[in-house]
Amino acid sequence: MAAMSLQLTVVSLFLLGGVLTFPLGQESCHPTKPDMLNVHLVPHTHDDVGWLKTVDQYFYGDRNDIQHAGVQYILDSVVDQLLKNPDRRFIYVETAFFYRWWRQQSSSMQQTVKQLVNEGRLEFVNGGWCMSDEATTHYSAVIDQMTMGLRFLNETFGPCGRPRVAWHIDPFGHAREHASMFAQMGYDGFFFGRLDYQDRARRMMYREQELLWRASDSLTPPMADLFTGILPNGYNPPEGFCWDQSCDDAPIRDDPDLEDYNVDDVVKRFLAIAEGQSAVYKTNHIIMTMGSDFQYENANLWYKNLDKLIHYVNAQQANGIKVNVLYSTPSCYLQELHRTNLTWALKNDDFFPYADDAHDFWTGYFTSRPALKRYERISNSNLQVMCNQLEVLGGPVSRRGPFGVGDSKTMKEAMAVAQHHDAVSGTEKQHVANDYARRLANGWQHCQVCRASHDIVFIVTEKCLSLSQFSVNVYNPLARPVTWPVRLPVNGTAYVVSDANASSSSLSSFQVVPVSPATREVRRSRGFAVNELVFQVQAPPLGYTTYSVSLLQNGPPPASTQHHTPTAIKNKVLNHSVITYEHFLQVTFDPDTGLLSSLSNLETKQTIKLTQNFYWYNASDGNNVESIQPSGAYIFRPNSSTPFVISKTAKTESIQTPAVQEVRQWFSPWVSQVVRLYADSRALELEWTVGPVPIDDDLGKEVITRLDTSIQTAQYFYTDSNGREVLQRKTDFRPTWNLKQSEPIAGNYYPINSRAFIKDDDDQLTVVTDRSQGGGSINNGSLEIMLHRRLLYDDVRGVAEPLNETSGIFPKGLVVRGRLLLSLDRPASAADAHRPLAQEVVLQPLLTFTGGDLHPNTRLEFSGLQAALPPAVHLLTLSQWDKDSVLLRLEHQFQSWESKVNSQPVTVNLQKLFTTLDVLGVSELNLSANQWKDEMKRFSWTPESGTAHLHLSVPSLQHIRT
Repeated sequence: MAAMSLQLTVVSLFLLGGVLTFPLGQESCHPTKPDMLNVHLVPHTHDDVGWLKTVDQYFYGDRNDIQHAGVQYILDSVVDQLLKNPDRRFIYVETAFFYRWWRQQSSSMQQTVKQLVNEGRLEFVNGGWCMSDEATTHYSAVIDQMTMGLRFLNETFGPCGRPRVAWHIDPFGHAREHASMFAQMGYDGFFFGRLDYQDRARRMMYREQELLWRASDSLTPPMADLFTGILPNGYNPPEGFCWDQSCDDAPIRDDPDLEDYNVDDVVKRFLAIAEGQSAVYKTNHIIMTMGSDFQYENANLWYKNLDKLIHYVNAQQANGIKVNVLYSTPSCYLQELHRTNLTWALKNDDFFPYADDAHDFWTGYFTSRPALKRYERISNSNLQVMCNQLEVLGGPVSRRGPFGVGDSKTMKEAMAVAQHHDAVSGTEKQHVANDYARRLANGWQHCQVCRASHDIVFIVTEKCLSLSQFSVNVYNPLARPVTWPVRLPVNGTAYVVSDANASSSSLSSFQVVPVSPATREVRRSRGFAVNELVFQVQAPPLGYTTYSVSLLQNGPPPASTQHHTPTAIKNKVLNHSVITYEHFLQVTFDPDTGLLSSLSNLETKQTIKLTQNFYWYNASDGNNVESIQPSGAYIFRPNSSTPFVISKTAKTESIQTPAVQEVRQWFSPWVSQVVRLYADSRALELEWTVGPVPIDDDLGKEVITRLDTSIQTAQYFYTDSNGREVLQRKTDFRPTWNLKQSEPIAGNYYPINSRAFIKDDDDQLTVVTDRSQGGGSINNGSLEIMLHRRLLYDDVRGVAEPLNETSGIFPKGLVVRGRLLLSLDRPASAADAHRPLAQEVVLQPLLTFTGGDLHPNTRLEFSGLQAALPPAVHLLTLSQWDKDSVLLRLEHQFQSWESKVNSQPVTVNLQKLFTTLDVLGVSELNLSANQWKDEMKRFSWTPESGTAHLHLSVPSLQHIRT
């Protein structure tokens, strides 16, 4: 990589910055009447960016045999109808679709739409590229997709196009970190449609369906405070008032000379619904969502009836009826709530898990389509490295890649679409999941823009690694140095590995080990190497280093393996019963079962009992006494609280070398695992392989791994929120209402995006995941994580097909491989270890290869930073914003209570940060980079006293100061 000095303005953004505020100024809102019940009608459409049909099929209206939906016709029709009556309003959400439609319009139509936006008649809400999922998305990817959508709206429509309200009407549960991000993006309020049926019942009783969400226990209020409203009908119209071509409700028939005149009946029913709704909300303003999935393709149907509804209901005011109906938008509604100057119930936890009935917990999608979830996660890493960081560090030449200028756009759009709540969530039809994966793969191809400028040949095949000499270039996207284990498929038996200083003695040990039978089975015809070359690499912060690998013709043979079949003979001593690296970790195995039996941290002198095994829950087929609800893509419903153990013993094969020690375990023909310790590693790796999940017994299976320990958890455990802050959980407990538990397993599952842990006063066991998964702590001292799901029935939530994945490579069922990283620490210092570990998994080093000798002038080592950032600071974003500016996001990544050292405020000097960038100026924006931070004014809200439900202490966490 050529080191270049670029004179750029740095657009700087601090995730934990100060108060982000801006005024609403809704001059376009219709006036309300203070002495009446004001009913805000919000015409809208909910347009999934892929679900039953692909993104393209939805936009064009293709495959209407699957679902009648065509987004281009919706926007055509809505614009036409808005022009016919200036009173009408409409909101639009999904920028991915609007962007497509906009590019197809004439300049005159674009001017017309701009006028509608300027007049407030067409309002954008949320405004991200999609409406993201909140359980299975990582916060970095959410910020990217929001930034992408909001930037387009900002550049196209200016301040009038900037959304004031976050709008997540369809996601299946709501994360605290999402609310925190929305607050830091400058939104004044947040509306959603789904929450647990028990929670809703309590909130209706106490009129707490509108509340103040305190979405961080570390940010000083009101930095992460967000007004939150729960919509009355999900996101559908009131019963009997749907006037789309997909609806069956009768239109308003207002000719009194006709026999079927129904105005009086319509008005009576509407007033009754409005009165009932007002009884469970706090003010004299209520909101009604007039629309639903892909509605308004023929907008005339809706607007003609809504015009009449408003006219005839308001005509009753002359008869003393104090109800005022008006066209409105979420921001206009929110403005009226703010004007009431009331106090609001305070919430500190999140809205997981979500259930819509006693046996219907939407916790299966936390794990559904685990292969897609992993592909999305590594695609995010690829995007940050090849599409963002290397474009900046490599200079203008790196943006002239093999596909021309703007190559990163394809990958950014693919990743943005993948955040949709029916994408990475795994709740789409199979052909749509295939389309999401295809888009990501296409993005990978288009994002290889750095080849021409960095002396790197992107060959990741065994062909390059079969040469007698090749080089490995390791790029580290983190702002601190990392040590990382590398495993390369090779056919040779002995190699010499040298670092950038041409020294092999400075390396940790390198070793050739045989490929495991499980790996040979997984890769099938896609690779034929018989061995793996294993060594540890050390890469500088935001930079790369190069390792040379040379084949030894007469070197030693690969490491040998030792096999063991468990027996009933007790106290048998095995060579592989202990794997350990001095000063760090020690793992023991039970010689009778071949299973893990203990884990020790030799530095801190900790030892816990630890048993790990694999199980499967029998998925309900809907034929059950309590409920007919089956397990499916959304819903996890085991028909028993006791899982089936796959095997009580494991056949094992062990390898012990200076570079790596591992025990390979076989539990069944479809479940295997490698328990692995690398030299210098403070984490134990569990590499699991599951599949094809057998269904010959006609039973759907939900496969888990369970860690049973001696830690005394007292029903408490901890999970992350979108990979960032951590929340405390408690089995069979909800902080804001008295839970009546009806599903003891599914009702205790939570999303695990990057890590979860259990602890007591002495020990903390942290598990870092390589993708989003579901899990819980059902028993004291236990932590279970769902790995794979294969189901035979649809769960009746719209997908209309079972979650039964196969492929051309795996026609008998999908095989999935993943990693869990385990660390054992003292609770007071555990975050200092597991936060960096989780970071390394999310943003893992990028390996590229060059065959043969490198050019003599090739630079073998480079760092984009003058010095590593402090441990508390994470470089979240480094990407090219425009020709002369860079978007930089730095975040303080520790919660205020996590670390005695790393939770303290940190100062960063941007002038001394980069080696290839000359910082000429800094301008600070909000989190989504669509408004200058010092221009923002957010609504302030007053919480009710004594209504907060706190799990953890709430000291202040200061922002990074420049």
